[in-house]
Amino acid sequence: MKNASTHPDWRHTHSITSVNEAEWDRLAGDNPFTRHTFLRALESSGCVGADSGWEPFHLIGLQGTTLVTAAPLYLKWHSYGEYVFDYVWAHAFASHGLNYYPKLVCAVPFTPITGPRLMARSEPLSQILAQKLAETLQNNAASSLHALFIQKKELEAWVSAGFHVRTQIQFCWQNEDFTSFADFLKTLRHDKRKKIQQERKKLLSAGITFEYLEGPEIAPPVWEFFHQCYLITYKAHASMPYLNLDFFKILGQTMPDSIRIILVKRAGKPIASSLFFTGGQTLYGRHWGAIENWPGLHFETCYYQAIEYAIREKLEKVEAGVQGEHKLARGYTPHLTYSVHRMTDPDFDLAVHNWLDEERRIVSIQNQSLLDRTPFRIQPSPDFQI
Repeated sequence: MKNASTHPDWRHTHSITSVNEAEWDRLAGDNPFTRHTFLRALESSGCVGADSGWEPFHLIGLQGTTLVTAAPLYLKWHSYGEYVFDYVWAHAFASHGLNYYPKLVCAVPFTPITGPRLMARSEPLSQILAQKLAETLQNNAASSLHALFIQKKELEAWVSAGFHVRTQIQFCWQNEDFTSFADFLKTLRHDKRKKIQQERKKLLSAGITFEYLEGPEIAPPVWEFFHQCYLITYKAHASMPYLNLDFFKILGQTMPDSIRIILVKRAGKPIASSLFFTGGQTLYGRHWGAIENWPGLHFETCYYQAIEYAIREKLEKVEAGVQGEHKLARGYTPHLTYSVHRMTDPDFDLAVHNWLDEERRIVSIQNQSLLDRTPFRIQPSPDFQI
C-alpha cells in the first residue's frame, strides 16, 4: 500500500481550470504570479496555449481528490518569454542534428520573478515532486527540462533529482525601516543622492504628477492606456509583446487586490504608466511605458515611486525584474537568482553541467563587482537572496 504522505497519484493537466483554485493557491502561497487566477488569465486570454508555443502540461499530485503537490509546467516549442536564455544550447543541438524543441519548462510564462516551483504541503513531497519531474522528462519526447526563477530553498531537491544549477543577477530594493524617501536618500553617497534629487526636481518643474490606482480604481480606459504604453516599450526594443489587452483586463477583474498602477500625467493628461503587483511583503515591478519622453521619467515611475510606495506601506522590498545595471545607482542592489536544467541526452547533459559550472563562477565575480559599486555610504551585506 502507498504511503499517502509521500506517494500521491500523479496527473498532467492541459488547463489550470481543471485544478481546484483554493487548493492550488494554498500550495502557491503569497506569490501573486503562481496564483491560480494569474495562470488562468494567461490561458483564457490566449497568451499561453498551443498557438503560443506554451502548452500547459501542469503536473499535479493528489491524495484522493485533494491536491497536495503541483508544478506549473509547459511544453515549449521556442525559447521566448523565459528570461533565462538558452539559445546557445538550441544552436548546439541543431549543429549536431538534434531537436532542442519541444522542451519542458517549469515556470510562470513571461514572468522573471522568483517563486515556488515545487509546490507541496511538505518538504518530503517537494523532493518527490522534483524526482517525478525528472521522470516526466525521461517519459516524454522533450530534449530537456528547465525550472526557472526557483526559490533558493528548492535547490537541494532539484540537485538531488539530477538537475544542474544556473545563476543570474537581478536587482532588488530593501526597506531598512525607512520613514520617508528622504530617509532612504540619507543612506546614499552625496553625489548619488544629489543626482536623484535633481532628476526628481526636473520632473516636478515640468508639471508631471503621479497617481496611484488600486483595484476598482483601474477602469477599462486605464487598462487600455497602460496596454498602449506596454506596446510602445516593446516596439522601442524591437521585441514582440507577449501579453494582450484581454490578459490585463482579466487580471483587473480577478485579482484587483494584488495590482497597482501608477498613472503619470502632465497638464492633466496621461503620458505614462507602470504596473506593479503586491504579494506578502514585496512590491513587484513588471511593465511600464510612455507616450512622451522625458529625461528621468523611467527612473521616477518605475524605481523612485516604487520605493516611496513600499516605504509608505511598510513593505520589505521591491523587486525590479531582470537586467539593468542602471538600477544600481538608484539604490537597487544585486542578488542571485536560480534556475535548474537537465538534458535527456547524456553527452549534452554533461556538457551543460560543465558549462554552467564556469558560468556560475563568472556570475559570482560579476555579482561581487556590482556589490562593490553600490551607491550606499555603507556597503550592504551580500548574504541576502531573493
